[in-house]
Amino acid sequence: MKHLNVADLMTDEVVSVAPDTAFKEVAKLLAQYDVSGLPVLDDEDRVVGVVSQTDLLAHAGTAAQPPRQSSAPAGPPTAGDVMSAPAVTIHAEETAADAARLLTRRAIERLPVVDEEDRLVGIVTRRDLLRLFVRPDAEIRRRIVEEVLTEVLGVPSGDVDVHVVDGVVTLDGLVERRSQLPALVSLVGQLDGVVAVASRITARTDDTPAAHAGRQPLPW
Repeated sequence: MKHLNVADLMTDEVVSVAPDTAFKEVAKLLAQYDVSGLPVLDDEDRVVGVVSQTDLLAHAGTAAQPPRQSSAPAGPPTAGDVMSAPAVTIHAEETAADAARLLTRRAIERLPVVDEEDRLVGIVTRRDLLRLFVRPDAEIRRRIVEEVLTEVLGVPSGDVDVHVVDGVVTLDGLVERRSQLPALVSLVGQLDGVVAVASRITARTDDTPAAHAGRQPLPW
């Protein structure tokens, strides 16, 4: 089954800055493009960090404190001074579900997308990933019938009724073997756009290990 990957959802025209970009210029770009963060790139377009609104505000709060004694004069801050590093990135061929888990686990809003050499090729945001859940119900149903039931599990047409409403899938019907049931529910739940799965499917035969354990061997 084909899953949406990061390349399908990312934006490939990305506003970025260099480590020596001035603090005020970073703030101006964030406001101009209405984004919460910008990737910071080196001379070879490799992502070395991300500078966000949070980073700028944290630095501004620190700058407001009384300065420490220093013999060297303080220069204006740059993106490299305030960025978060190393950057949390993802590769274009990874799945959208992988990106969603990474965004959630790291509590961030956007991920720079990189190629095999860690060069920037795009960016994917939480808003981009929400497109996973607006797939038409008819398309979800078609994929369940054609890809899961027919191609993967070999269930004859008409043995299972599939109903999809707002991404919630209800399965009714009969499969040949009880061991197919967990795989069916798992595969349906992994499809892009599926919110929940309710299964009322039964099996003609019970081929699970528990069923065979209760059988006594026949005497010779």
